[in-house]
Amino acid sequence: MSLALYRKYRPKTLDDLLGQENTVQIIKNAAGQNRFAHAYLFYGSRGTGKTTTARLIAKLLNCEKRHEDSKFREQGEPCNECKSCIEIDRNNSLDVIEIDAASNRGIDEIRNLKENIQVAPVGGHYKVYIVDEVHMLTGPAFNALLKTLEEPPAHVVFVLATTEYEKLPATITSRTQRFVFKRATKSVILSKLESIAKAEKIKIDADALELLAAAGEGSFRDAESLLDQIAGSGEKINLALAEKLTGRVGFKKVEQLTNLIIKSEAGGILKVLAEMQEEGHNVVQLTRDLIHYLRRVISLKLNPELRESFQTELTKDELENLKKFADLADSEKIIVLIKALIRAYTEMRYSPFAIVPLEIALIESLNKQK
Repeated sequence: MSLALYRKYRPKTLDDLLGQENTVQIIKNAAGQNRFAHAYLFYGSRGTGKTTTARLIAKLLNCEKRHEDSKFREQGEPCNECKSCIEIDRNNSLDVIEIDAASNRGIDEIRNLKENIQVAPVGGHYKVYIVDEVHMLTGPAFNALLKTLEEPPAHVVFVLATTEYEKLPATITSRTQRFVFKRATKSVILSKLESIAKAEKIKIDADALELLAAAGEGSFRDAESLLDQIAGSGEKINLALAEKLTGRVGFKKVEQLTNLIIKSEAGGILKVLAEMQEEGHNVVQLTRDLIHYLRRVISLKLNPELRESFQTELTKDELENLKKFADLADSEKIIVLIKALIRAYTEMRYSPFAIVPLEIALIESLNKQK
C-alpha cells in the first residue's frame, strides 16, 4: 500500500514547516539553547502542522547528534539520521506516545497516563506525550491532569494540540507554552502542491492546482489529500476534471457568478446554477465560496489597502478581477446579499433541495435592488 502524500511529504525539519514562521523561529531558538518547556499547547485550524511540530519537538529532544555535538545543537534542527529521528519519522518510537483525546477522554485514561509517565524512556532521552484534540477531555480528566502537567517527571514533555482553544480550562492553558497555528495562505499551499506534483510526476494544469489549494481552506493536509485523490485518475488533470473529481467549483466560475450578480442578470445566474447542478458540483460549497468572495469584494471596496493582504491568497489576474468588481459594486446591496447567502447556506445544509435556498436568496436580493 502506497503512503498517503500528506504523510510522505510531512515536514522533517522546522524549516520545512510552511506558514508558521514565528512559531518556527521561537522553537528553533529554544532548541538551539536547549531550553525546552515541560508542556506545550498548539492550537489552530486543522492541517496546519500542530501534530507535525509536536513530532519535531520529540525529535529535537531525542536526537542523538544534538546531544553529542554542541555546535550542531545550535542549529535548532534534528539530524534525521540517528536511530531516534528515524524511529520517530517511521512512527515506531516507544518514547513518543500519541493519544487521541476524542476516544481516550475519561479520568481512567488519565490515571493510566500518570502511572506510565513514571517509567523511564526506552531508547531516547525523553518521553514525549502528544495529546491530540485535548479539548475533548472530560472535566474530571482535566482535573486529574493538572498536577502532572505542572510538574511532570524530568524525562517527560507534554504537547497538547487542539482545534478549539476556547474549550480548554484556564488551569490547563496557564501551565503550558502556547503557540497559535494560523491557516496557511492559498499561495503557500499552492507552492507545496507544485513541489509534490513535480516530485511525483503528476500531470496537472496550474489552474487545477489552484483549485486544490483553495479547496484546502488553509489546510495543507486537506489540499494534499485532494491531490492524492485525483492523481489516480490516470490522465492529465485539467480544471474541468479537477472540478468533477472533487465536486468543487473553480475560482473562475465564482468570478463568473459575481460578475452576473454585479450586473443584476438573474437569467444568467439561474443558467449558471443549473449547469453547475447538472455537472454534479457541490452547491453548498459553492455558496460558501461565493460568500467568501463577496466578502473580499466589499472589503476591498471599503478599504483598498487590503489589496496587499489579498496578494497572498489570489493570483495577479484574480486580484485584478476582484478590484474590478469592488469598483462596480454597491456596498449596501452586497452586504444585503451576503446576509441572504448566509441564511441560505444554513438552510441548504439540511434541505433535500440544496440549490433552492441559493436560487431564492440570489433572485430575491436582485429584485430588491431594482
